[in-house]
Amino acid sequence: MKSYLIAATYVLVTSSAFAQHMHGSGGATETGQSQFAAIAEIVALLREDPSTDWSKVKIDALREHLVDMDNVTTRTSVETMIDGETVTFVVTGDGATVLSAQRMATAHAPMLQAETGWQVNIQQIANGIQMSVGSPDEETLEQIVGLGFHGLMTIGAHHQQHHMMIALGRDPH
Repeated sequence: MKSYLIAATYVLVTSSAFAQHMHGSGGATETGQSQFAAIAEIVALLREDPSTDWSKVKIDALREHLVDMDNVTTRTSVETMIDGETVTFVVTGDGATVLSAQRMATAHAPMLQAETGWQVNIQQIANGIQMSVGSPDEETLEQIVGLGFHGLMTIGAHHQQHHMMIALGRDPH
C-alpha cells in the first residue's frame, strides 16, 4: 500500500512538473519566476505576431528593465513624510539599486501624473530619489499614503505595453 501511494505521488508530481515546464500545455499556466514569466509573455506575443521585426527585438533590454523593477521593489528603503496635502517618499538603496530607483521613478512619474491628475515631482538624491505627490483632498491623501511608493509605481495599465516597447528596441518614455 505504501509503495503504491509513493508511486502515485511521484507520477502526480512528475506530471505537474512536466505540465509547468511545458508553459501552458495541458492547461498549466505557471511560467516560473516573475521576471521569467514577464519575458515569456512578451516572447509569446512577439512570436504570435507575424509582423514582428526580429532585427529590432531586444529581449536583453527588457531583462535589464525587469532587474530595475526587482531592485526597486525588493531592495529599496522608503521613508514617508506628510506635509499638509503633499506626501514625500525618500527612496534609498545601495549600489545598482540607486540607479534603478532613479531610472524607474523618473520614467514613471509622468505616467502616474497623467493617470491620476496628481502633481508628481521627482528629485534625484545621492542615494536614491525623492518623490513628492500632491493630493487635492484628504481622501486622496489617505490613498497615496496607503499605496505608498511601491503601490504608486504600479498605477496605470501600461506595463505590458511598456515591456513590449522595450523588447522591440523602442523608447517607451
